[in-house]
Amino acid sequence: MKMSQSKINELLHEPGCEHNQNKGEKKKKSCSQQAQPGAAQGGCAFDGAMISLVPITDAAHLVHGPIACAGNSWGSRGSLSSGPMLYKTGFTTDLTENDVIFGGEKKLYKAILEIKERYQPTAIFVYATCVTALIGDDMEAVCKVAKEKIGIPVVPVIAPGFIGSKNLGNRFGGEALLDYVVGTAEPEYTTPYDINLIGEYNIAGEMWGVLPLFEKLGIRVLSKITGDARYEEICYAHRAKLNVMICSRALLNMARKMQERYGIPYLEESFYGIDDVNRCLRNVAEKLGDPDLQARTEKLIAQETAALDVALSFYRERLQGKRVVLYTGGVKSWSIISAAKDLGIEVVATSTRKSTEEDKAKIKNLLGNDGIMLEKGNAQELLKLVRDTKADMLIAGGRNQYTALKARIPFLDINQERHHPYAGYVGMVEMAKELYEALYSPIWEQIRKPAPWES
Repeated sequence: MKMSQSKINELLHEPGCEHNQNKGEKKKKSCSQQAQPGAAQGGCAFDGAMISLVPITDAAHLVHGPIACAGNSWGSRGSLSSGPMLYKTGFTTDLTENDVIFGGEKKLYKAILEIKERYQPTAIFVYATCVTALIGDDMEAVCKVAKEKIGIPVVPVIAPGFIGSKNLGNRFGGEALLDYVVGTAEPEYTTPYDINLIGEYNIAGEMWGVLPLFEKLGIRVLSKITGDARYEEICYAHRAKLNVMICSRALLNMARKMQERYGIPYLEESFYGIDDVNRCLRNVAEKLGDPDLQARTEKLIAQETAALDVALSFYRERLQGKRVVLYTGGVKSWSIISAAKDLGIEVVATSTRKSTEEDKAKIKNLLGNDGIMLEKGNAQELLKLVRDTKADMLIAGGRNQYTALKARIPFLDINQERHHPYAGYVGMVEMAKELYEALYSPIWEQIRKPAPWES
């Protein structure tokens, strides 16, 4: 996979993305906006590529660059594994000034051989960084030679941080899978009910609450791309009958190209909120085209929702009428609103960061005319928004946690760093529990009292 300007432009203007449909040059300019040097932590293409691929648990993930680019491999994202833990080990070539001058290709080759000898991974993913791209290391050539030497796949992922945003890096990660992995092996058998989950990273084990639903219906998840995945299952992902996109903006290019190359249709769904889970199951059953499967799906939905109503009754009674501000991005900017409404919570404002035009339309429909859609916000603006809307709580990513707590506002982490699963029916109960405990914690009554010396 060569990194060229034409490839970057192709992924920036992904035809399957509604951002690029009926849009002029103004939209194209915002699509190609690059991360600011020195302020790109968590937002560059390299980070996006790693986010997409690191959840492949039995592979080694080698960062070819300075050690700072490797980060904390064990704490950067809460993707969990039901088996191999090799993906939690950070590997880096740790380039120095001498390597920048003389090149890092020999160091990379030796690192690949050492990983194979010491850890015996099923595959090795090698990630380019800004430094290695600038000095011109031919990673693809090194990976090709190393693959022939050690006898396992060595996949180059050419997505240096300076080429663009995290979302673009996600797509480059998908391109690496398409070019080097998908279609390279065959499953032992196939069924008419084989599906792939694309863009689901098993954050806090969320996927484990959804997989049993498909199992009860007789639907086999052939490949998980990439939460709790094994390298081999992605190799035969091309034999699925349907792709189910969970985070549409991350790997949309992958779903579209698999449709073009292998004839696999795709759906864009969400696992957050009762209505969204029900709709996902119904749409998957309908797309697979089996009337008996559709009947079983309706029966399962009725059983699960009845049990869920009982489990949520305590929380709904206490959460009814509470007001929250939601500050997240992408598909969560509207899917969490749906989940909150199921609990009787009113979302008075939400962000539209990283949201598509379709996402924004859903947000507007869910919030109504009085809801506030926030494109960008700093700590001061968020706190003002909470005060102005008289919100009881802030639901956002971990970086806003201390902003809320210092202002004595209950807070719930909703982004990738979280430790609780919120997807599926079981996730709804977990979300209700976390919301209840955050809102009704006795600490708020204590810290809002005047200090003894003030009274």
